[in-house]
Amino acid sequence: MKDDNIVQEKGYGFAVRVVRLYQHLSTVKREFVLSKQLLRSGTGIGANIEEAIGGQSRADFVSKISIAYKEARESSYWLRLLKDTGYLSEDEFFSIHSDAEELCRLLAAIQKTAKDKRSTRSDS
Repeated sequence: MKDDNIVQEKGYGFAVRVVRLYQHLSTVKREFVLSKQLLRSGTGIGANIEEAIGGQSRADFVSKISIAYKEARESSYWLRLLKDTGYLSEDEFFSIHSDAEELCRLLAAIQKTAKDKRSTRSDS
């Protein structure tokens, strides 16, 4: 594994931020339902990236990266909902939501590249 795996680092960093946000939302705001959903999806991104890196095949890698992408999209949804229901301020929202959007873009690009390589190999 490379030491400079950007998506791996960003997935882990996002998970740390989500855990801290969950702690804040559950202790200060006393919000438990939406924040728990965010905790699950937000930490699932990095976990699925880790699984993809350790995948046993290209298909396994693509599958786990696809799941990580879906988790990033779901995290974006929960963050928007937390903002629109008043649990997150605009500043809090934009700070962490931009990270979720960046992960979506990175994971979509990795997914596309991996799928393109897989289809190229099967065409040969």
